[in-house]
Amino acid sequence: MTDDAVPDLRASDADRERVADILRDALAEGRLDMGEFEERLDATYRARTYGELAPITRDLPAAGVTAPVVSLHKEPAAGPGWQGRIVGGEGSSTWAVAVMSGFQRKGRWTVPRRFTCFAFWGGGEIDLREANFADREVEINAIAVMGGVDVIVPPGVEVVVRGIGVMGGFDHREEGVPGEPGAPRVIVTGFAFWGGVGVQRKLTRAEKLRIREERRREKLERKEGRQELDPSRRRDSHWEH
Repeated sequence: MTDDAVPDLRASDADRERVADILRDALAEGRLDMGEFEERLDATYRARTYGELAPITRDLPAAGVTAPVVSLHKEPAAGPGWQGRIVGGEGSSTWAVAVMSGFQRKGRWTVPRRFTCFAFWGGGEIDLREANFADREVEINAIAVMGGVDVIVPPGVEVVVRGIGVMGGFDHREEGVPGEPGAPRVIVTGFAFWGGVGVQRKLTRAEKLRIREERRREKLERKEGRQELDPSRRRDSHWEH
């Protein structure tokens, strides 16, 4: 198959999603601002052929390689399975302390089998949404004295809270939610005195963006479907212009 035939080939939903992934990376890297990203994303979901898709990412090179192009071959989907996030080892960080200050553990880090943290007149954040795990069961041992610690877990993770509070408390709201098959189990233990340990379940920024994009695409497809069912509206719109 020659390149001359590419513009006429029909693009699939998977092809459009590959282009959308390139745009998301470009937004995260600062190559596109939000306005440019939304404009190109709308064009991506409107595209029907490779010829319409290819220009959208032509000026967005990946690091160290030439500008990305739309692949004509269907590739196996590499889903974000939990198996790939149970990595073993000792963990990239095993403790944290905040004394009249704060600490954070977030992003791509490896949660050890036991992580211990202490907050005194301060606060800490332990974000597990993008983390890997040293084992299928990990323990967060949090001690908060006149301070607070927030533990953020992604959807699908089972949470067990076993901490003790004295004039303080541990958040139990995320307990009892069944975990996904293969997902890690996070046990939150420790002690809170005039302080608190909170547990929240949140989506990552990328997942929130993906859901918003899907809703926008569905809205666009419904709008286009209504126009196709009522050709008189298209003719009226044409004459108005």
